Amino acid sequence: MLFVTEPFLPPMEEYQHLLKGIWERNHLTNNGPLVLQLEDEVPRYLSSVSMLYLSNGTIALQIALKALGITKEVITTPFSYVATTSSIVWEGCTPVFADIDPETWNISPEAIEACITEHTQAILATHVFGNPCDVKAIQAIADRHGLKVIYDAAHAFGSMVEGRSVFDFGHISTASFHATKVFHTIEGGAIFSAHSEVLHRVGFMRNFGHNGPEKFDGVGINGKNSEFHAAMGVLNLKYIDRILVSRKAQCALYDHLLKDHRALRQQSTPGASVNHSYYALLFESEASMMNAKDNLEQNGVMPRRYFYPSLNKLDYVQGQAPVSEDVSERILCLPLFHAMTESDQEKIADIVLKSQES
Repeated sequence: MLFVTEPFLPPMEEYQHLLKGIWERNHLTNNGPLVLQLEDEVPRYLSSVSMLYLSNGTIALQIALKALGITKEVITTPFSYVATTSSIVWEGCTPVFADIDPETWNISPEAIEACITEHTQAILATHVFGNPCDVKAIQAIADRHGLKVIYDAAHAFGSMVEGRSVFDFGHISTASFHATKVFHTIEGGAIFSAHSEVLHRVGFMRNFGHNGPEKFDGVGINGKNSEFHAAMGVLNLKYIDRILVSRKAQCALYDHLLKDHRALRQQSTPGASVNHSYYALLFESEASMMNAKDNLEQNGVMPRRYFYPSLNKLDYVQGQAPVSEDVSERILCLPLFHAMTESDQEKIADIVLKSQES
């Protein structure tokens, strides 16, 4: 069985070595030495702004909204994972959907501008499949209207904009280090920010508001992560270069094998370099996509309709986004992970091509 993704795991003996240290210290959570090491090494590897390690990418979004004092309307993308929208609603804010660019699949700056009202406080944009948004245009809009910018960079570890990490942009960028991501810590997430006062506030908020053992500074939640998860991250960081190189080569092979297929590919944002987190095909119709999906599954290949449905169609929100709705109905992500072989890809491509003929 070939699934849409498969986690990278470092050599077991390397993980066991770090586990031995955890046992010896008996410091399992609450900002242990491996958590602190990860918070130091990840930004250093990325040449990026400071980072705080959290329990997952969803709590990172929720804390980001809370830390920036967002309580009203948030302009966001309808083409993302559900957590992008549900976090806004969970925090008592109102998502306002700006449609996406039909080629990059990221939120459209022009659509953002058209959605701004007197109640707008923030823009929450997703770097879809690791393809960076038009960060310059979005920041210019935010500056004109006095808005905060949050980036959901769950897929974007290693993606760059003109030589800079995507995590450098916005007031806050959030990351997911879930096992399905290019870089993972089994479960995990992070907040990146160049604003020291924001990180200072997040540091309290991720730990119940603790400002010392007997003092609290504002409302908080349990957003911490453990030494066991940090250990996986510390090790996986050693292998991330080869993972990124492998995924780039696999995407190039898919491009070659599927060069005669009529499906469209995501277009990279000008000036950006992507991390090849997913390989998505945009079929001519939902019917042709479903035909390929069914044929793949019948042959032991599990692709994913990602992202589907368009988030403006959720039953607890409102809004129109015709481009996103159209893309979400026709898109399919093919398997892509470090251990895939060329023969795996050839099999998948052959099924997809034959589906086009049927």
